Parts: sequence; C-alpha cells; structure tokens
Amino acid sequence: MYLVATIAGMKQFSGIFSVLKNKYFLASAFFVVWMLFFDPKDWGTMRDRKNKLVELEISEKHLTQQIADTRKELGLLRNSAHTIEKYARENYYMKKDNEDLFIVKTP
Repeated sequence: MYLVATIAGMKQFSGIFSVLKNKYFLASAFFVVWMLFFDPKDWGTMRDRKNKLVELEISEKHLTQQIADTRKELGLLRNSAHTIEKYARENYYMKKDNEDLFIVKTP
C-alpha cells in the first residue's frame, strides 16, 4: 500500500517537474518576477509614487486655500485703516501709548 502511494506521489512530482522544465513557464515566471521586483517601474516604486502623489495633492489643496485667505486679508489691509490697526494689534502685539498689553496663552 505504501508503494502504491509513493508511485502516485512520484507521478504528481513528475508532472510538477515537467511544468518547471517547460521553457515557456520559466520565461513567464522570470518575466513576472522581474516586473514585480527588479524593473525601474516595479510594483513597490509605483505604490510609493502614488502615495507621494496623494500627499502632494493634499498639500496643494491646503496651500491653495492658504493663498486665497492671504489674498483676502491683503485686500482688507489695503482698503481699511481699522483692519490695519486690528492686524497690527493681533499679530505684532502693538499698542497705543496709554494702553497696557496683557498676553494670555491658552494651553
């Protein structure tokens, strides 16, 4: 019975070995491995580039919004003296001569 099982197993292995000896299978396997790992445009590099592209698109949206806010603020600063005074007080902590300035920072 053991002999019958080993003979059947040998036939399976001979079928696997014949597939591994096939030159078309070997060429295809080599091509797939080469394209996945060794090619300049391999799978890992393409994944990294896609992730970088997503990060850059998010950064672009953020910077575009920041530019729009800055342009809006610049337009207000060019047109209103009250806005200039408010901007100077908030960002540069400027004060009038008869005022005291207390800065409270929240945690």
